[in-house]
Amino acid sequence: MKDTNKIIFAGAGPGDPELITVKAMKALGSADLIIYAGSLVPEAVLCWKGEKTETLSSENMDLAQIIDTIQLSFSMGKKVVRLHTGDPALYGAIFEQMRELQALNIPYEVIPGVTAAFAASAKMRMEYTLPEETQTLILTRISGRTPVPDAEDLDKLAAHRSALAIYLSLGQIHRVQRILETHYGKDSICAVAFKVSHPDEKIIYTRIDRLVKTCEENRITRHALIIAGKSVEASLDPSHILSSKLYDSGFSHGYRTAK
Repeated sequence: MKDTNKIIFAGAGPGDPELITVKAMKALGSADLIIYAGSLVPEAVLCWKGEKTETLSSENMDLAQIIDTIQLSFSMGKKVVRLHTGDPALYGAIFEQMRELQALNIPYEVIPGVTAAFAASAKMRMEYTLPEETQTLILTRISGRTPVPDAEDLDKLAAHRSALAIYLSLGQIHRVQRILETHYGKDSICAVAFKVSHPDEKIIYTRIDRLVKTCEENRITRHALIIAGKSVEASLDPSHILSSKLYDSGFSHGYRTAK
């Protein structure tokens, strides 16, 4: 496989044009063609493209059309960036595209991006991993038109009661609420993170037993994460959370001796 003129799969981040990596920004600036996921990637992120860069939304394209377009542009010596929302490795459907490019002997590389779960935690001033409370974050989605493996059923994952960020699941919000009620409790607080980092973003805190009602009242039917777990409640009331050992003066490690 050639190492020159690679196809670039790049993460556009959650929406804010400034939440894109420097490497991805440079790739956009030098691209001849950007094929972007138009249904999710805001056009504001295209501000980093070059003056003569051609842009093409893939929202109406199937896999064969995307690959044909990439192959044609590559054969003409053009630099192509395939721009996905958030981080391309998470629900980006890039594996099937990379597999096709590999079969065609077209070189490629992937530039990571900021996924919505981390843009949301930053906005919420929240840490997902809290000492002696939770040390695990699960990124997942509920089964719907696209199934998930039985072992990864949301009900089974929620049973861990870890920090939980649920993507692509507002179409099944009633099921999500029932599952969260079972494992986290009806009175627990969760967050609805809508279009995080976009100009019209909303972070809404609600009791789990009001999750459906909250989404209905705010007319949120897509483009939102549901975040549950002790991390959410701690971001609102941090007083009961223990401090880490990392900065504890009485804790020794390789770079510091306990006092």
